[in-house]
Amino acid sequence: MAKSNVLPSIELVNASVEFPIYNARGRSIRSTLLQRVGGAVSTEADGVTVTALRDITLSLRNGDRLAIVGHNGAGKSTLLRVFSGAYEPSSGAAEIVGKVASLLDITMGMDPELTGAENIILRGVFTGMTIDEARGFIPEVAAFSELGDYVNLPMRTYSSGMTLRLAFAISTASTPDILLLDELISVGDSSFAHKARDRIERMMDRASILVLASHDAKTLRKYCSRAVMLSEGRIVADGTVEEVLEAYGIGDDGDGVL
Repeated sequence: MAKSNVLPSIELVNASVEFPIYNARGRSIRSTLLQRVGGAVSTEADGVTVTALRDITLSLRNGDRLAIVGHNGAGKSTLLRVFSGAYEPSSGAAEIVGKVASLLDITMGMDPELTGAENIILRGVFTGMTIDEARGFIPEVAAFSELGDYVNLPMRTYSSGMTLRLAFAISTASTPDILLLDELISVGDSSFAHKARDRIERMMDRASILVLASHDAKTLRKYCSRAVMLSEGRIVADGTVEEVLEAYGIGDDGDGVL
């Protein structure tokens, strides 16, 4: 977490992420790994290694709004998880300064046997809050997620929509220094989805650093000023959003899906 006199930042130097998969040599297995993790697959004597990111050097500072583009399997989600601290580089270095909110796996750390209130505390601590801080967010999270009395019942009694509303409300309860998004989340019915989008946009405005991976060119143009393009785990383009979209094959008049 950032000290009060230190601005948030992200610094990656020659960072690579590899996943050794032992006794997994079948072609279908390698294909599945590529689809799920991205990057490149190499076969070694003792198994298979998936290189999801390769020699990434990247600096982000206060005020940066970074778009990440690339085909499925290019390494976008892995890079976001390095930024969040979920993955450590296998080689190279990553230094993340500041409070991070990652909306990649919003239900991670939640327990269906616990009540909604207990899950607010559990998930809050999981995202870096103290227990007292997380407990203090219970009324606000319960109100935003529209759970009513269900907040005191086990989460296993919730519908899938209720669970997602609770997870979203917890994950967005406080404004981070660094906000990581893999596409813009749409949660719940149209009324709640509108409320959720407004909340995300406020977080995006207030965050010191925003990183957004998306396949939608219009979304990237709206929220980001800089972009990098990944291919097989490498950065192959770095510049303004328009420069990188053009390198991707979308001109300044195109608002299609990447």
